[in-house]
Amino acid sequence: MSRPLRITYAGAVYHLTCRGNERQEIFRDDRDRMRFLELLSESAEIYSVKVYAYVLMSNHFHLLVETPLGNLSEFMRRFNIIYTGFFNKRHERVGHLYQGRYKSILVEKDSYLSMVSRYIHLNPIRTAGMKDQTANEKTLYLKTYRWSSLPEYILKDSRDGIAEYQAVLSLYSEDTDSARHQYWDETCNDIRQPYDLKSCTVGQSILGSESFIMQKRCELQETGKDRECPPLQKIKTYNAKEEILAAVSEETGKGLKEITGESGDIRQVAMELLYRKGGLKGREVGELFGVDYSTVSIGRKRLLEKLKKDDGLSQLMERLELRLSKIKN
Repeated sequence: MSRPLRITYAGAVYHLTCRGNERQEIFRDDRDRMRFLELLSESAEIYSVKVYAYVLMSNHFHLLVETPLGNLSEFMRRFNIIYTGFFNKRHERVGHLYQGRYKSILVEKDSYLSMVSRYIHLNPIRTAGMKDQTANEKTLYLKTYRWSSLPEYILKDSRDGIAEYQAVLSLYSEDTDSARHQYWDETCNDIRQPYDLKSCTVGQSILGSESFIMQKRCELQETGKDRECPPLQKIKTYNAKEEILAAVSEETGKGLKEITGESGDIRQVAMELLYRKGGLKGREVGELFGVDYSTVSIGRKRLLEKLKKDDGLSQLMERLELRLSKIKN
């Protein structure tokens, strides 16, 4: 059986995990950890990867990264291979260090970047030894844990030059000091009321809103690779195209002929929803609107850019998605 397809593209964000073979240690002392972080920093620079968060545990590590060049495999391969060679030579061992391939979860950046960073930073208190500790004891331990990017987030004078923490802190406040306090307060709240990130992840491989998941599936459909990606194949409940067009008509006050015949934003919204909510391929949407496949593809890209800038258009899309979700359920 072939390996399932990894979803890779320029600008993708991932939560990455790698465990030791048979759950054995991959870090035996601080020298191992220091060398790993050196290689992580070097590889991030070589492959132009942004590291937003990390944590090193005794037998595994977590990373939150963005790949502006879409080169996740090359980035991971370099520092994992070099670190394995270093570890094996130093500890006089041979064979695989890691348990199979690294695990990658595609993350919707706008909605989940902060949440995943906090989840990663909370790992040190998820160990068995911390299970019975009080919230205050866990908070103190977490704040003093050396081998994560959390100190860069919450301590003004802490710098290791690896984590690009400002991308997350800017979500809280333009003032960095205020953002640090808010981030730490939210992290402490997560200690008292932990959330289950796994339950939010589709197929153990993608974390995001329904529209984000549908968008990635449609992009894979265009290349014919959607069948190679089991996580996205789980999203199979679609609205009928008649329901979608009727919803657009009622929300905008435009008739069916206007929506399908005239050019403009409403037409593009309908085409996008047929992708997201109807599961139609580019060719099928084009046939419905009397245009070719390339016109559909270009129109979708332009609409996605408009949605980022036009609040009214964005709100219309949100209302329609909510309405269609209710119909489907």
